[in-house]
Amino acid sequence: MRIKLVFSSMIMSLLFFGCKENTIQDSIKANYNDYSKSDDQSTGGIKMIPISTPIGKFNVWTKRVGNNPKIKVLLLHGGPGGTHEFFESFDGYFPNESIEYIYYDQLGSYYSDQPNDNRLWTTERFVEEVEQVRKALKLDNTNFYLLGQSWGGILAMEYALKYQKNLKGLIISNMMASAPAYNKYAEEVLGPKLPPSVFNQIKTFEKNKDYSNPKYTELLFKYYYTEHILRMPIDKWPESINRAFKHLNPNVYVYMQGPSEFGITGDATLKNWDVTSKLKTLTVPTLAIGSQYDTMDPKHMEWISKEVQNGRFLYCPNGSHCSQYDDQEHYFPGLIQFLKDVDSGDFNKSN
Repeated sequence: MRIKLVFSSMIMSLLFFGCKENTIQDSIKANYNDYSKSDDQSTGGIKMIPISTPIGKFNVWTKRVGNNPKIKVLLLHGGPGGTHEFFESFDGYFPNESIEYIYYDQLGSYYSDQPNDNRLWTTERFVEEVEQVRKALKLDNTNFYLLGQSWGGILAMEYALKYQKNLKGLIISNMMASAPAYNKYAEEVLGPKLPPSVFNQIKTFEKNKDYSNPKYTELLFKYYYTEHILRMPIDKWPESINRAFKHLNPNVYVYMQGPSEFGITGDATLKNWDVTSKLKTLTVPTLAIGSQYDTMDPKHMEWISKEVQNGRFLYCPNGSHCSQYDDQEHYFPGLIQFLKDVDSGDFNKSN
């Protein structure tokens, strides 16, 4: 009789907590598009956030989409000097799952202030910028997920290494943890796959620092970008991607990344960036996303997921660097599952 009572009590508890969780989720879904109690209702979720830097104060642009008190994803775009427009495909997936996400143009990017001072373009200063944005948006470790893609992945890793106590989850999308390893992959694996004459021409342009030559750009887009940046013919590229490239700040991009996506070259400040030895200190749940045709080695992305203490690997077999566009059938289900698993407490490394 006593065993039956204990068993019945357990069943009742499970039913109670299950009903409570369903009620919370129903409430989140019902209020997802309600901005009536928000201070950004009049601007449609847009906030210009003041940030302090070593040379003065500036404003950065953010735009919140949806309401979810438990899952808020801050998106860190690539470049450096890119824009939030690289993430506009998220509009087709996150709202259906009631996931709140925040577009954000970093300082120097199109929708934010664009001071012309190279002293600002350091990973250390960008990390402090992200922290100021977090505070302004009132994000904390009960809801704050940081997703960085490409250069945004560098920034996300650097932020987590300093401020992981503020995070609920970390997503490193399409970015290796070492610039030298990235360069080696471009030189030894991806470059030789190009037609030899094309590869030799690209290397000649780079040796001569003839980066502004239209032929250099033409070769990269025709033979490299359509294979490893976004696997679609140029004339089929989404309007948001074309807009993002149009709005790219070349001053920030070249100063930190170099003239192209064919490795980090020239005198770029990120050329020797490497945090591989530090990743083991990360305890926050982490998703590393790698793609078969990416400029980044997918095996390195899988290694990241094993090097951190609580990592998971998401593989996109059809994707390239922008797998949020060219492998959506793997990218978004895997990303959404990670967010839900961490939120529910069901996250484990193997799934």
